[in-house]
Amino acid sequence: MKRIGRYFLQGLLVVAPLGVTAYVVYVVFKFIDGLLSEWIYSFLMVRIPGLGLVTIFLLITLLGFITQSILFRPVKKLMTRILKQFPLLKVIYSSIQDLLSAFVGKDKKFTYPVLVRVNNISNLHKLGFLTQKDLSRLGKTELVAVYFPHSYNFSGELFLVPSGEVTPLDLPSAEAMKFIVSGGVTHI
Repeated sequence: MKRIGRYFLQGLLVVAPLGVTAYVVYVVFKFIDGLLSEWIYSFLMVRIPGLGLVTIFLLITLLGFITQSILFRPVKKLMTRILKQFPLLKVIYSSIQDLLSAFVGKDKKFTYPVLVRVNNISNLHKLGFLTQKDLSRLGKTELVAVYFPHSYNFSGELFLVPSGEVTPLDLPSAEAMKFIVSGGVTHI
């Protein structure tokens, strides 16, 4: 029963952030779309489909602009302090934040495409992204962390491999990601 409980919690940690995010986006979209549709309809007597989607896009963009300002830093510190009071929320929030910033933030993490030899006998290699060069905190100074995205999927695996088996590629990271995710179909 303990093992089943652990598996359930692990699954919950994977599903909950996605489900909550999708539900929040859906509810906000329906609310704003309904509110704007009624407001515009009361003035112009016409319905404009998709106005909520455009408004949400503009609001999220405005929020991104505001969070880049110096004035937002105290609010961010307050949010962090509040999240520390709820450890589970902090783990979910920081995980989602780290994952999103790895792809679209200022500090993108998948910027070092590498080729890793995974089998010396058959000379098998895998494409991935170097994410950590220093693993001394794990006591593994000879290893580096390489993330291998799965083809046709938004998942992947993290391997700790000997640094000697990693070859940096002279390739833009976006092209490498596109090549990997497409299963090698995209030309590089």
